[in-house]
Amino acid sequence: MDEIKQNRNFIKSNFARLEGITTDQEKGLPHPPLQKPYDEESAKIIELPEVDLNVLKKTDIFRCLKERRSRRQFTSEYLSKKELSFLLWATQGVDKVIKDGYATLRIVPSAGARHPFETYLVVNRVDEIDNGVYRYLPLLHQLLFIFTEDDMAEKLTEANLGQRFVGDAPVVFVWSCIPYRGEWRYHISAAKAILLDAGHICQNLYITAEAIGCGTCAIGAYDQESMDNLLRLDGEDEFVVYLAPVGRY
Repeated sequence: MDEIKQNRNFIKSNFARLEGITTDQEKGLPHPPLQKPYDEESAKIIELPEVDLNVLKKTDIFRCLKERRSRRQFTSEYLSKKELSFLLWATQGVDKVIKDGYATLRIVPSAGARHPFETYLVVNRVDEIDNGVYRYLPLLHQLLFIFTEDDMAEKLTEANLGQRFVGDAPVVFVWSCIPYRGEWRYHISAAKAILLDAGHICQNLYITAEAIGCGTCAIGAYDQESMDNLLRLDGEDEFVVYLAPVGRY
């Protein structure tokens, strides 16, 4: 019961806890990068098509909200590159960079406009994109190829506690967080905001996936160490917080 009470108190935590704490922002320390850096000289970049409303099969927001469900069965059909581009824009797309790179305004809200997430994709069936693991570069609306491995579907299924539909999906969105982006401004209160922000992202994916005739299912039941290792994250300064497979149903 002590652990349950401790977790309940975490949920109730608020920004009043910052009283008496000087954040790194208040200390005048430089803000963290808006996007995880990468080696531009050796990077394999995939240009994404511009966001195209023609990918929408449902344009009635009421219908999208009403028919939204968690989908755990997907067909063998491929997603198009335009559809993937739309889903990435809808979940982490950048509308504007403000104050000389201090923050971004995006399609989803985030506490203090900190947007502490990186979007990784495990691609299995997407037209014009080879299978593998990619990272979305929201500032330029591009994909960065990370790596490919054999038996990725099996590894993904195992890391998600045997949930086969995750490994078999055409594409899996995996969101990691870089907590310091939030901690720089909110210190110990960043954790709650980060988890709330993750929900904003995934709900956008639910609604827009429904709009293009696809479905998704938010995944919180996964093995933390296995997923971090699978994406080659350090598990400390960056780690997985949420997943969502996407496909037609």
